[in-house]
Amino acid sequence: MGEPALSDERVTALVHDAAAAPSMHNAQPWRFRYVRHSRTFELRADFERAMPHSDPRTRGLHIGCGAALLNLRVAAAHEGWYPQTRLLHEPADPALLASVRLSGPGSGESDLDGLYPAIHERHSSRFPFEETEIPDAVRRALSEAARLEGAVLTFPTSWHLQEVLDMVREAEARNLTDRGTDQDLAEWTRTDAPSVNMTDDGVPDYAFGPRMRGGKAPMRDFAGPRQMAGRDAADFERNPQLALVSTIHDRPEDWLRAGQAMERVLLLATLEGVSSSFATQPVEWTDLRWPLRDPVSGKGYTQMLLRLGYGPKGPRTPRRPVSEVLDMRP
Repeated sequence: MGEPALSDERVTALVHDAAAAPSMHNAQPWRFRYVRHSRTFELRADFERAMPHSDPRTRGLHIGCGAALLNLRVAAAHEGWYPQTRLLHEPADPALLASVRLSGPGSGESDLDGLYPAIHERHSSRFPFEETEIPDAVRRALSEAARLEGAVLTFPTSWHLQEVLDMVREAEARNLTDRGTDQDLAEWTRTDAPSVNMTDDGVPDYAFGPRMRGGKAPMRDFAGPRQMAGRDAADFERNPQLALVSTIHDRPEDWLRAGQAMERVLLLATLEGVSSSFATQPVEWTDLRWPLRDPVSGKGYTQMLLRLGYGPKGPRTPRRPVSEVLDMRP
């Protein structure tokens, strides 16, 4: 007897979970196709949601799609399926990024099931964190989560941490006067959305967080050069805890691996009570991205910079309706 078919309702629920993933400026640059006869999801890039200035190679777009892919795998494992996953590189169809075929229960992805409760609890927090240090045991667990997805997670310290913070400040200073960056922000920030139900993508102003008055946290000011009446200011952490997600190579498939590793780290961090946000500013500038690499080996490519710590959960940001990102085929 063959394995049971997946109802349209369950397919929709799985994509709803996948689409809870983070993406650059919450652009949600993904689409899913479900092929019923083979119980296979195809993950496709939505290049209309690319950012031509901040992400000209679509590296960030691929990372966001990789995060959605990890969520899909977690949700499938939670449903009792084994998600047979293949990363794809089709020159004739560059939007096709990966496939996930659902088969019977297997042990290969059983460890993903436990991450499921964090999918809809994980939110970016652009608020001040405490100075409390993340325990070494939690750091090791987060590093292992990245390793399982073919990436490396490191926590810069001492002079390397200072260098990373300097790169963030340099990038943020450039962004404030860079016309292209401002255009990307203007397209993907929402200053007139008082609640999550008022829009379905982008970063709404209620999620900007306060303007940084003091501290060393690597915060992006999503308001850019715009003045926002009534926005609070706050002192952020003096000793930020950062983590770098890196890969050995720098190809589209590596970007997808980095996105999966990043999301696996963030889901585990959420379960451990650790809040997070992103500091993508220096990886958006080629000359600033390279100095972020491991100073000991001098190898690898930094794909993402995470800010971690103990603090308030960020607010829920909007998501596109599943009907806009999913189509089903016989």
